[in-house]
Parts: sequence; C-alpha cells; structure tokens
Amino acid sequence: MKVDVLILGGGLAGLSAAHHLGERGVRSRLIVEAKERVGGTAGSVTAGGFTFDYTGHLLHLHDPDGQALILDLLKDNLATHERRAWIYSQGVFTRYPFQANTKGLPPATVAECVAGFLETVHRPRPLARAPDFLSWSRATFGEGITRRFMRPYNEKLWRMPLSQLTTEWQGRFVPKPSASEVLYGALTEKNAQFGYNATFRYPVRGGIQSLPDALAGRLEPGVVRVGSPVVAVDLREKVAQVQGLGEVHYERLVNTLPLNIFLDLAAPLPDTVKQARGALRWNTVWNLNVGIDRPAPVDKHWIYYPEKHFPFYRVGYSSNFSPNLAPEGHAAVYIEAARPGGARVDRDKLEAAMIKGLREAGLLRRSDEISAKIWMPVEVGYVVYDRARTPAVEAIFRHFQTLGVESIGRYGGWKYSFMEETILDGKRCAERLTGAAAAPEAPPTAVLRALT
Repeated sequence: MKVDVLILGGGLAGLSAAHHLGERGVRSRLIVEAKERVGGTAGSVTAGGFTFDYTGHLLHLHDPDGQALILDLLKDNLATHERRAWIYSQGVFTRYPFQANTKGLPPATVAECVAGFLETVHRPRPLARAPDFLSWSRATFGEGITRRFMRPYNEKLWRMPLSQLTTEWQGRFVPKPSASEVLYGALTEKNAQFGYNATFRYPVRGGIQSLPDALAGRLEPGVVRVGSPVVAVDLREKVAQVQGLGEVHYERLVNTLPLNIFLDLAAPLPDTVKQARGALRWNTVWNLNVGIDRPAPVDKHWIYYPEKHFPFYRVGYSSNFSPNLAPEGHAAVYIEAARPGGARVDRDKLEAAMIKGLREAGLLRRSDEISAKIWMPVEVGYVVYDRARTPAVEAIFRHFQTLGVESIGRYGGWKYSFMEETILDGKRCAERLTGAAAAPEAPPTAVLRALT
C-alpha cells in the first residue's frame, strides 16, 4: 500500500488532519488506528446501560475556526453548561477555583489565604525569569492558598515536587483573581465564572464519542482503518509496518500517538533523539467509571480533592453533563487518580481505596448499588513539564523536521492542551503539508507528492 500521507492514530488530531487535508485537495491519505473505533482518549465506552468517557472530556471553544467546525459537526447534539465545580477539603465543600472561594473554610484558613494573597499584591516577591511552579504559586497566590490547595492538589496530580515543575504549561489553566474577588469570595459564597472552563459544551447524546464519530463521518470510505495498530516505522525508508495491512509506504508522516510511544516504534534514531526520549516524563491517569443506582447531586459537575487521605484527585458526575449517559434515576461517575508513567499499580487495591474514599467523602452510601464498573485508564494522561521537557521536545522535533515528519495533538505534540486546540493542530498540520502555512497563495489542490 502506498499513500501520500500516513496518519498514525484516529483521535481528534488525526481525524482533523485528514479532514482538512481532504478539504485542501489531498485524497491519498490513510489513518491507522489501533482500537476498533475512532476517538482515542476522546472516545466513549458503553457498559450496563451507561456511557462512560475517558474521564471528563468537555468542550471549551475559544477559537472562531474551532468553534465553527465543532458546532457544525455536532449541530443540535450539543448543550452549553455553566461550570458547577467544587473543592472538598477540611470537611467542607467550597466552590472552584479555590483562590477566589474560601468562604466556608475554618476562619483561620480563610484569614491565612486572604492575608497571603494580599501580601502578593502589596509586597510582591521577585521571581526568576523561568520560575518553578511552587515559587510561582507562592508569588502569585501567597503562602496560604499555595499550602491549602495549589501545592497538595498539583503534587497529587503531577506526582512530583512542584519545585521541579515549570510554569510553561499553566497559562490559561490557573487563573489569578483580583484582590477584590479574593476578598469577596472569603465573605460570600458565589459561583465565580472565570477561567478557561467557566462554561463548556457537551454532547446531548452519545458521550464525547459523538465528536470523533462526526469528524470521521466527513471522510471518504477507506481513509480510516481501525483495528490496525502500528508495529514499527522505518523513518529512513518511509514505510510503516501496520498489523493487518502489512507495509504501508508513505510520502509524509503525521504522528498523533504519544511521543514516547511513537519514538519507541520508530527507527533509526540518532543518539541525541534517543537521549531526549529518555528525558520525557508523564503520568498515567487511572480512571475508574462507576454507575450508581441513584441520581447525581444536581449542583455538582466535578469535585477536586487536594488532601492526601483521599486516593483520587477528582471525581466527576458525567451524567450531569448529559442525563443520557445513565439510565433514569442513576448516576455515571468518573474517579481519577494519577501515578507516574510506567509505575506498577495494583488496580484491585486502588479500586478498593477509591470506593472507600467515595464513602468517606459522602459520595457513596453503604446502601448504594454499583450498577456498572469499568476501568478506562489513560496511559499518557498528562505530560510532565519538568526542566528537561522543553529541550528534549525541541531536539526531537528538530530531527523530525529533517525527515518531513509532523507530530501533533496533545500527545504527539507532548503538551497540555484541550480538544479544540487538538482539532486546530490537525488543521494547521494540513496547511503546513500543503504549503499553505508558509505560502498562503499556494493552490489548495496541490498534492503532497509534488511537494516532496
């Protein structure tokens, strides 16, 4: 088999690249996907009458192009929600984000958090040009907010000391309130709608799987081959070994698999790239989905758990995104714990700890029946932004440029991003491959073989 563009992975990035290449006149393209269904981690699984996603997958639409495409894909199968997120600590629920909602915590904790924040306003700390996340958090939010939430929660999520984590990832993901918002949130309970996820969209029917299914529906028959895992890639000869297909020769390669996994399949690699591969770190999200035989609390979409004695860092009620994800009178719940990538995990032991933690948090009663239960771990859940990450990725991508290889999306690009950005990565990749990014005047019907 020979194609102009071979795309590894049928998640949102790969589907978007294939779709936009097709719109630019490139017909010879092939997506190979290991699973029996497109979507990757933006997919869903049905079990016992429930529909479960790979943790909470919510649509945050900020870009006009991304929004236009997604709204066109899902049309009336999309609902808009105002975020109802909470934090559980010191035995009480407070609204998210913590830094602007301390009302309800013990008075000493509230005073500590407010005083520490105001100190950052009136006596700001100097910061290094490239600070670590812990120093940045103390300088941005103060010692109290850092100690009570930012440090314990993020260490639980990233599974590493925050002094080793950079701030490259956080950007829009960690909003800073004003002094008046912090003071107001200490005195009055409010639903502070700020941050990149203050509102979100989610499919009415079919779970998040409906998005990749709709995107795949825009492709011609035969462009996507599911159940076809990549076994090896010869970067020099431009040929991939694909289970069920044999050798697939390509002119251009687009990788959307996690970067570490792709590099383990690819050869030959120079020593600099092998060393960079060894520097990549990530965590695995151990995601347990359960169905419970009573409705979810209507005021909650998800809850953060910063304290160490809870084994999970977040619990979400996906049936509050859409009631169609659970049978009537039931709740679909996802529970997330993180572990360093590659670490061994006793799943039975972790599951028992999660169920116990749900009971201790008051989310699961002794009388509740668990109607369905399924593990849906995300092997590469979050890319770890330590000091080695950016130099390693830059070295790898420099080598890819010499080969004409694109590596895109949250995992192929080895970054922290969300679904809209992943779809836009596919669009930008298609533009680069057809010369549009470098030369907008290039005709969109130009085929890739003529460009190589």
